[in-house]
Amino acid sequence: MAKLAIIKNDPWLEPYSEAIKGRHEDFLNKEKELTASDGSLKAFANAYNYFGLHRTDTGWVFREWAPNATSITLIGDFSKWQEMRKYALKNIGNGVWELKLPEKSLIHGQLYKMLVTWNGGGGERIPAYATRVVQDEQTHIFSAQVWAPEKKYRWMVKKFVPKTEPLLIYECHIGMAQDKEGVGTYNEFRENVLPRVEADGYNAIQIMAIQEHPYY
Repeated sequence: MAKLAIIKNDPWLEPYSEAIKGRHEDFLNKEKELTASDGSLKAFANAYNYFGLHRTDTGWVFREWAPNATSITLIGDFSKWQEMRKYALKNIGNGVWELKLPEKSLIHGQLYKMLVTWNGGGGERIPAYATRVVQDEQTHIFSAQVWAPEKKYRWMVKKFVPKTEPLLIYECHIGMAQDKEGVGTYNEFRENVLPRVEADGYNAIQIMAIQEHPYY
């Protein structure tokens, strides 16, 4: 491999060139692995639009990437948490499993998981691309939840134009951005932190770990 530009441009890095090249090769290998099917990192990052549970014009479609699975069945309160043939996923190739259901098969608020089997074992699993996961207050067990309210969230500002001259970014983590002990909520961040961020002159925030963690 030719000498990397970062090492050419900074001779102080020369003693560490082998370690840097090794990490660069690891990155290239991982990038090749992640983009093998879709061809780009953008497509990989947007895989949630394909995988997981989605409502369609004719009903529902659920997909999961599980190359080592031998069978996958959707279970939930709609099946009394029992394995039923009509909720079995089909292996459609390249490690992708798929299930298509009529519109009335699932309703907003229902709980579900996957019953997965593989060579040598099996068990219940929460889908990797679940858009909502909740915890039962009594049993403390986590389950994915069907989230398809009749009235979708309506954005208050439809054409937002950010201020970018200059772009002043405040990096934050919702759960750790507050003084109190414990994990902060999104609403507490909105009420207690955002006004201070704006008062200090920032016009953009970069949120780390934007997904809500189920333990929150």
